[in-house]
Amino acid sequence: MAAPAAERAPRRGYLDWLRGLAVVIMIVSHALDSWTRLDDRQTPLYTWSMIVAGFGAPLFLFLAGVSVSLSAGSKARRSGDRAQAARAVARRGLEIFGLAFLFRLQAVLVSWGAWRSMLKVDILNIMGPSIMAAAWLWAAARTPRARVLLFLAATLGIALGTPPLRATPLFDALPGPVEGYLRPVPGYTAFAILPWTAFVFAGALVGVLVDGTRTRGAEWRLNVWLGAGGLALAAGAYAASHLPSPFERSNFWTSSPAYFLLRAGILTAAVGAAYAWQQRPGAEARFSPLQQMGRTSLFIYWIHIELIYGLVVRPLHKSLTFGQAWLGILIFGLLMLLASLAKDRVVAGVRAWRARAAGALVTRLR
Repeated sequence: MAAPAAERAPRRGYLDWLRGLAVVIMIVSHALDSWTRLDDRQTPLYTWSMIVAGFGAPLFLFLAGVSVSLSAGSKARRSGDRAQAARAVARRGLEIFGLAFLFRLQAVLVSWGAWRSMLKVDILNIMGPSIMAAAWLWAAARTPRARVLLFLAATLGIALGTPPLRATPLFDALPGPVEGYLRPVPGYTAFAILPWTAFVFAGALVGVLVDGTRTRGAEWRLNVWLGAGGLALAAGAYAASHLPSPFERSNFWTSSPAYFLLRAGILTAAVGAAYAWQQRPGAEARFSPLQQMGRTSLFIYWIHIELIYGLVVRPLHKSLTFGQAWLGILIFGLLMLLASLAKDRVVAGVRAWRARAAGALVTRLR
């Protein structure tokens, strides 16, 4: 027998805020990459900007993992069925995986891209299956403690297994498009399961902890621990990166477990920092551009790529100074915020029209 329906948990605005920050970082990364002149890319400012911008994708994947545990936990409490809740979350992962190919098709048709690009492994190609895997792991454990341990094992297993698995000859016989999902293959891979899926599992671990808080005080204490623990993990990983690597073939910026753990620590600490920021006086009553963009992150991701890399802005490609590119980013970010607001307004209008139409139909049937 299903358990009585539980109340829907309130939306955690600080996670939307952090997702909005990921949107901004994503826009900065792509715009600088597309618009900045080649000679301006040799400056320290550009280098550091791109290092910071490199946190956008890990943050998206990490927050996707957080959402897996929050969504599955909420659905399970309402239905009383753990397996059904996990299947619902896994279906969302499957939808995202399908959207990855629809997104590539849009690029082919709108910007005259090569059909071969349909096989490219991008962030949505990794996010979708990773969400499905995280949902399965969530359902496989019956208690929060077991889920934390399972997600921790999966995270460390992928992080530590990335260097040897990327180098193994066992994958050499796989077709390029398939191998490209496991490890980088030139011409196919922008993201690979090794190690990017580990960010989703790490986020799911944090999501289990957040989902377990039932009072404001408990959530506050958890986020203090997340902030402190995340910084400690990042510091430890940075120190470990200066030690001799136990792996024969490991690159710090791509496959190193130390670099993964450093980023995972920073992302964990960012959750605590976002929570603290959203607790400032009056924050809940104010309009937050980052929360708005975070709530519509997939929509912004979908439209911004063609507007930054596509044919419509080809005159800007690699033609702006570093300063001009940043000015363009500010203008573009404002346009994306306006697009996000317009999207919500259209959706609300459609829902209101459907409600009125349904009401009118019921009235006529009576």
